[in-house]
Amino acid sequence: MDRIRGLASLFWREVAKFGAVGGVAFVIDNGFYWYLIHGPMSGSEVKARFVSAGIATIFAWVANRYWTFRRRRQANAARELVMFVFINVIGMGIAAGCVAIAKYGFSVEAPRTIFFVGIVGTVLATVVRFLAYRFWVFSAELDDEPEFSHDKELIHPTGERTGQPALSEQGNEGEPVRQPPAGQSPVHRPASGR
Repeated sequence: MDRIRGLASLFWREVAKFGAVGGVAFVIDNGFYWYLIHGPMSGSEVKARFVSAGIATIFAWVANRYWTFRRRRQANAARELVMFVFINVIGMGIAAGCVAIAKYGFSVEAPRTIFFVGIVGTVLATVVRFLAYRFWVFSAELDDEPEFSHDKELIHPTGERTGQPALSEQGNEGEPVRQPPAGQSPVHRPASGR
């Protein structure tokens, strides 16, 4: 039970940090965009949006890597960045897709309604981003802290690819031993039959 409470506490801390990073990235994106379209890139609004979104995305990756998910970051930073950008592109597609469905699929023309649909799309995209960051991009387990070790077993109780229990060693008689949470003794299970 302490393990679940610890994971829930960690999850809500990550949600709060993710929200804070997202809020700052939103300000950076729109602040740079405002500056660019009223200065060096006036007349190139679409290019300015790509520039400001790119800057905000780099900020968000760095902040999420070194603050929000600092205990889960991957060893290969380049791979992690590519995955992060990929998830952001999917998020943008979700938000824009909601607006496109409303406008072209349901012939919605009212600006307020379109704006509201855009907000709903952004919220949906944000949920998808958080889950993808948490379980795919920044997915290293917290094995350094015994209270959080093997946290993925709560979601995937068996090995990801083999369908076998997530085991780390063999017992004295060749029986698999599941590593327990801190403070508990190992549980021996026969290799065949459950």
